[in-house]
Amino acid sequence: MSKRSRAAAQPKSDAAIRPLWSNVIPANWDGEEEGRDRSYVKKIRPQSENQRTLLSAMKEKSLTVALGPAGTGKTYLAIASAVEALEDGRVARIVLSRPAVEAGESLGFLPGDLQEKLAPYLRPLYDALADRLGGKRLRALLADGSIEIAPVAYMRGRTINNSFVVIDEAQNCTYGQIKMILTRLGWHSTMVLTGDPDQNDLLPGMSGLPDIARRLEALAEVAVVRLDERDIVRHPLVASMLTVL
Repeated sequence: MSKRSRAAAQPKSDAAIRPLWSNVIPANWDGEEEGRDRSYVKKIRPQSENQRTLLSAMKEKSLTVALGPAGTGKTYLAIASAVEALEDGRVARIVLSRPAVEAGESLGFLPGDLQEKLAPYLRPLYDALADRLGGKRLRALLADGSIEIAPVAYMRGRTINNSFVVIDEAQNCTYGQIKMILTRLGWHSTMVLTGDPDQNDLLPGMSGLPDIARRLEALAEVAVVRLDERDIVRHPLVASMLTVL
C-alpha cells in the first residue's frame, strides 16, 4: 500500500478537525433526532398580532427587545428571523448568546472542557436552529463560522458587524451585562434581546432587563415588544397555569 493510501485509510483525529469550541455542536447533541432534520421552510406564520409586531420590528429596527412569558415564541421568532436574514444575504453571519445561569438549582462540577461544560446552557439555541435549518445544514454553517454560539461572558471587547445577533434569556443578565452587550452592536447589524422578566434566576433586584427595556422604550430607533399569555403557542394549559402561578 502506498503512503498516500495508508494516510487516506487512517481516520483523522478529533483534534485535527475540530474548530473553535464556540462553533462546535455538543457531542451528545443530535440535530437529526425526533424528526428535526426536515426541509427548511423560509417563511413562518405569526400566530398572534403581537408576534406579527415582533417580526416586523426585527426587520425594521436595528435593536429589538422582546419581553414575554414562556411559550410566546420570542426565541424561535428571533432565530427564524436571523436564519432568514442569513439566507437572504442581508447579514454575513448569525451570533447567538445566552447567559450560563443555572435555573434555580446547582449542577455542581461538570466534567469536560469548556465547550462541554457550556453545552447544557446553549442547547436550546442548537435545538431552535436545527428546527429551522436541519441538522446537516446547521453543522455546515457552524463549521464555517456562519453561525456562532457563545455565552454572554465571551461578548466583551467585541464589535459585531454585518451580523444578526440574538441574546436569549436576557432576564438572567445584570444591568451591566446588558449594557455591555448592547454596545457590541456594529455596522449593518441587527440585535434582538429576548427574555421573561418574571422568570429570572438571579437574586432579587439583580436582573437588568426590566430597567433596560423601560429606558430603551423612549428611543424611536428601538422596538420594545411585549408579549403576553394570549401569545403562548405551547399546550393551552401553559397559558392557564401562568395566569394563576
